[in-house]
Amino acid sequence: MSVISASDVKRLRDITGAGMMDCKQALTESGGDFDGAIEFLRKKGQKMATKRADREANEGVVLALVSDDRTRGVIVKLSSETDFVAKNEDFIALARQFGEIALDKFPATKEDLLALDFGGISIGDKIVEQVGVIGEKIEMAAYEKVEAPMVAPYVHMGNKAAVLVGLSKAADAFFEPGRDVAMQVAAMRPIAVDKDDVDQTTVQKEIEIGMEQARNEGKPEAMLEKIAMGKLNKFFKESTLLNQDFVKDNSKSIRDYLKSLDKDLTVTAFRHVELG
Repeated sequence: MSVISASDVKRLRDITGAGMMDCKQALTESGGDFDGAIEFLRKKGQKMATKRADREANEGVVLALVSDDRTRGVIVKLSSETDFVAKNEDFIALARQFGEIALDKFPATKEDLLALDFGGISIGDKIVEQVGVIGEKIEMAAYEKVEAPMVAPYVHMGNKAAVLVGLSKAADAFFEPGRDVAMQVAAMRPIAVDKDDVDQTTVQKEIEIGMEQARNEGKPEAMLEKIAMGKLNKFFKESTLLNQDFVKDNSKSIRDYLKSLDKDLTVTAFRHVELG
């Protein structure tokens, strides 16, 4: 029977992040073989993941990262069951490592991200391994990306939400204003960049709601559509980013604020991810 030394246990713990007793058990079960011990922990995680598949994982961390040249950005949302795990420094560091890989490889989808290499295994397998280590359901709940001449990030306090905003032009002077717009997205939750970006199903639904409201108020049938279109324009102003009043100066819309910096400056895209 192999003798499991304290240094071997520590080494496995450094590699996997698992608890000392779990590492000792894994090394004992594998006869001191490190690859076997890691596989043991991964299988334990798979069993745990199956058991906890129906659990709610509404806590976690949401991080936004941008490239050094500020032309690409990603958001990763690593979910957990409890706030206790979400606040753990190792858990936050793991989410950041996943984000850095995403930023480097810039995969097209979350599934592509999960398939990327993480120290000899996939990110997906690493998450399964950590389920066994931590004892909670953990999942890559969301992955978003933005590519633009300039990308500005915002991460809400406590890693509860993250935003990326793509701008049409790049200049150092635009970065902080871009962050202000990203903060606006977090606060005001627009559904689209501009009114033309709102899907037609939503537009038609708002028109129908406006007509029904006007009808219930006793307005003449011939006036219902005109009234509904007025309500639709109000909806666009409140719900689309470029048309919203700028929170820091509500005398201007976001569109006007950006044009005051540069006549051609606008938002090309945004992504907003929250916990829950």
